[in-house]
Amino acid sequence: MPAKLTRRQKGKEETKQEAGKTTFTHAVPAVVEEIITRTGARGEATQVRCKILEGRDQNKILRRNVKGPVKLKDILMLRETEIEARRLAQTRRG
Repeated sequence: MPAKLTRRQKGKEETKQEAGKTTFTHAVPAVVEEIITRTGARGEATQVRCKILEGRDQNKILRRNVKGPVKLKDILMLRETEIEARRLAQTRRG
């Protein structure tokens, strides 16, 4: 008769069974049309304007925050196309 498993052990057992599977969520391609500015507390994100290439919102232009290196004409794979990043306040210096 097998020993009784605790909740933690049961969870580990389930992940072992799923270890070989790779699942992907649906994503929609968008092309970067304009790089607006750097954002985030340390400038780690870039705000860009991108145009949706496929799906329900095809040809819609969104403002998104992107983490990591990005340049014009890059293709972003967006998990959702309904939420747009907030416009950053332009501060005047000088």
